[in-house]
Order: sequence, then C-alpha cells, then structure tokens
Amino acid sequence: MARRPARQTRERQARGRSRVGERFTAVVGPVAHGGHFVVRLPGPPENPGESRVVFTRHALPGEEVVVEITEGTEGDRFWRGDAVQVLTASPDRVTPPCPYAGPGLCGGCDFQHVALPAQRELKASVVREQLVRLGGFSADDPLVSGLTVAPVPGDVDGLGWRTRVEFATTSDGRRGMRRHRSHDVIPVDRCLIAADDARDVTAADPSETVVETVDERSFALSATGFWQVHPGAAPTLVGTVMEMLAPRPGESAMDLYAGVGLFARFLAEAVGPTGSVLAVEADRQACEYAEENLAGLTATRVECGPVERVLGVLDSPPADLVVLDPPREGARRKVVEQIVSSAPRAVAYVACDPAALARDLKIFAEHGYRTTAVRAFDLFPMTSHVECVALLGKTGADLR
Repeated sequence: MARRPARQTRERQARGRSRVGERFTAVVGPVAHGGHFVVRLPGPPENPGESRVVFTRHALPGEEVVVEITEGTEGDRFWRGDAVQVLTASPDRVTPPCPYAGPGLCGGCDFQHVALPAQRELKASVVREQLVRLGGFSADDPLVSGLTVAPVPGDVDGLGWRTRVEFATTSDGRRGMRRHRSHDVIPVDRCLIAADDARDVTAADPSETVVETVDERSFALSATGFWQVHPGAAPTLVGTVMEMLAPRPGESAMDLYAGVGLFARFLAEAVGPTGSVLAVEADRQACEYAEENLAGLTATRVECGPVERVLGVLDSPPADLVVLDPPREGARRKVVEQIVSSAPRAVAYVACDPAALARDLKIFAEHGYRTTAVRAFDLFPMTSHVECVALLGKTGADLR
C-alpha cells in the first residue's frame, strides 16, 4: 500500500509550570506502545497517592534510573522523559552499536540499548497488551499468550537492513537525523540500520521508476513510493498471507490499500483465469504502477480511490478472500463493515500498528468474524515497530 506520511508533532498548549529538565530517580515499569517505558513518580507530600506517569525512553523494565523530563507541565496527565543515568542495569541492556543512539540524540531507533532477543520480547508484550486492552481478547487466549515476534532474513544482528533512507539536513548543510519528537537535526555520518547500498530518497525524483523483486517477480514503483524497507519483509508477508488464505482456483479476492499490487499479483496467480482480483488503492501514481505490475493477468482489475469510497460505489461486491493492508491508523469501522458485507470466507489483515489492528479485530468480532491466527515479525530491528498478520474467518466457517 502507499503509506501516508507520519503526522507532525503538534505544539501543545502549556498547562502550568514546565517540569522540563527536572530529574527523578525511579524504578522502570513495563514497556508501552511507542518505544518507551512506564515510570510512575510518587505524588507530592500533600498527596503522595497522586502518582505521575512518565513515558521514558532508553530504559528497561526493572531498572533503577535517573529520569530527566523532556516534555511536561504541572497540569499534564503524563510527562515524557529520558533515562539519562542507569543506576541498576537490566541484564538485557547492551551498549548501543550506534554512537547516535541515546538521550538527546537521533530519534530513529528506540531499542539500540536492548539485546536483540529482548527487543523482540518487548514488541511481543506490546502486541499482546494491545490485543487484550483494545481488542477484547483474553490474556489466556493462546493467540495472545503464545504470540512471539519472529526475525526475518536480511539483517545482521539487527543492523544493515534498511534499503531506503531519508535524511534531514542541518542548518549548515550536513546530512543528519531528527531528534525524537523534534525538528532539531543531529549530524549523522552513517546510519547503522541502513544497508551499505541503501537508496537515499531525500532528493529522489518521484517520476523515476525503480524495480523491486519478490520471488522472481518484478514490481515497478516510484523512487519515492512505498515499499517495505527490510529486504525480508515483502517475501515474508506475501508468504504468510498466501499460506493463511490458501486461495483456490476460481475464487474472487480483494486487495485493499493495494499499493503497486504486491498481494494482488500473487492472489491472481493463485485464483487463476477463472477467478478474479480487485485491487483498490487511493494513490494515483501507485495505481498506475499497479496496472503495469498486473498487466497480462486477466483475473485482475485496479480501482483508484479511497477504499471506503470505492467499495461504496461498487456496492460491496461479494469476495471469497480479502487482503487488508491499511495505513497506520487502521481500516476503521466503515471499511470493516463494508468488508463484512462482502461475506468473505477469510480475511488476512496486515498491520504496521498493533493498536489499530486490535481495534479493527474487535469490530470484525462484533460482526461474527473471529481471529484464528496472529503472527508478528521483526521487520524493523532496533526500533519499537512491529508488523503483524492476522487471519479472520466467519464464526463457524471452515477457513480452508
């Protein structure tokens, strides 16, 4: 799919005296969604039970650290902070391999101070927590309790995997990266999570065409268009989706938020000329490339426009299978209900945000679609991001 650009940090109105720069000694609690950890500071002497949550970066659960407040005023419900000194270290703490990782430095990597197996367990904890808190799952559900985050091929110890990089520029023209939640640029000589041959898209020409290959199939796209940046991502996601859906010849399928047609192409080959695949994508340029990438596959057609609008115009055509790969905010209720009205036997949901995934799975459940599998992959080592694929089917139906 063509991912939307990240939202800019909004300037928040001050609510009382600023606490930025103040330091507190505290014990770190659990990991939270977004690459930080929960620290609870005791309330003031007159009301010690009124604790304050500080979402703290560069920490680990169980550590005793000195937290410096980076955002927060007296009236805020929570503050943000950095662990600027570690008094008691976790056994999972390591020295960050990158010299630009740490408090006040590059904001690109959240977990460089964490051993790689522990990074994956932290991400699994976040996915489990979101499924329970937002998705309505039981913590004892094997889909939740047994969930792990699996590595994919294409990186070395979590480094050298990023195939495309976008740099910022300092005021004196040097290449750099932004601080966390800031427009300030830190000069960076080398990004360690970037591959040696990573393409710098900072000044790329949108009209330039590049080609990516998945399982010996070529996909054309714009030099600035969306493509998974980990070399193991696209083949892993395609393999997982196709295994989960198990398409049959003659079936109909929809690839929603289809990008340049990655999933649509594999679906079309599986359902064959007697089947059909509808690819829906809002980005006009991505649609043009999808037409090119799907040329010659008679079972396919591309519709350009927002998924909600296209499905509304098409009056929710019946579909046996759906691949749903929405942007970070998820599909949301309207699209989920349009999918449900098509009565697919199976839906494969590819999610880059576990909170949005959990909320949408709960909406599917309201309409009789149960989640029968959830798999998670470490497509973004050293960061807090994780990719999930969930399989849903109509309650009581045989997904195979």
